[in-house]
Amino acid sequence: MAAPVTERGIAKIRDLIIAGELGPGSRLPPEHELAAQLKLSRNTAREAVRALVTARVLDVRRGDGTYVTSLKPDLLLEGIGFAVDLMQDDTWLEVLEVRRYLEPAAVALAATRIDQPALEALEACLGRMRAAEGLEQLVLHDAEFHGRVADAAGNQTLAAMLDGLSSKTLRARVWRGIIDGEAAEQTVAQHTDIYTALRAGDPNLAQAAAVVHVLTTETWFRRVLASRAEQEAPRQPGRRSAR
Repeated sequence: MAAPVTERGIAKIRDLIIAGELGPGSRLPPEHELAAQLKLSRNTAREAVRALVTARVLDVRRGDGTYVTSLKPDLLLEGIGFAVDLMQDDTWLEVLEVRRYLEPAAVALAATRIDQPALEALEACLGRMRAAEGLEQLVLHDAEFHGRVADAAGNQTLAAMLDGLSSKTLRARVWRGIIDGEAAEQTVAQHTDIYTALRAGDPNLAQAAAVVHVLTTETWFRRVLASRAEQEAPRQPGRRSAR
């Protein structure tokens, strides 16, 4: 967490952006001018800028200056994936639950907005999934499939959020494939159901197919966690067997 004085600097720069005084692509004043404008020390202004660069709000171009980024969702929400990667198993289930709500919504939107080139790209992706040699390739094409569907939904914010949430669920798919020998075939079949619903332009069917697919992963992971908890639970002292 930033120091309180740095947080004030961050808030002041943010307010300038929200008010429209600094729009996407705008160049910030030199450090000494920015500090004077914000009524902050140069060191505080510098720390506030660094924090906003990390958050992808600002971009430092060496020899040129500091600029406001495009402020597009894929930039501003990029940190979701990093945060999700750091979560532990108990909160991972919460991530899967969030994905269960968001992904079917994205798929339903895509069913009403997807065009023929996007459908052809999805069909080609399915072909690569079926021909995948090994689990890593399957997971890679699986991620591509979901990314293309999210893009077809036409909502950049939703697509960026799903991309971040998928960073950890990709690992769940890998683990599931290693443990469950039928996972690969089941995954391809469920993706085919989603594609079929999208091609039919049926948002209800597409949403239902997506729910089944995401819930399968979530249910599997719940079983894994329950089994692990049972194995790690301290054993109750038993009676000594008579000799």
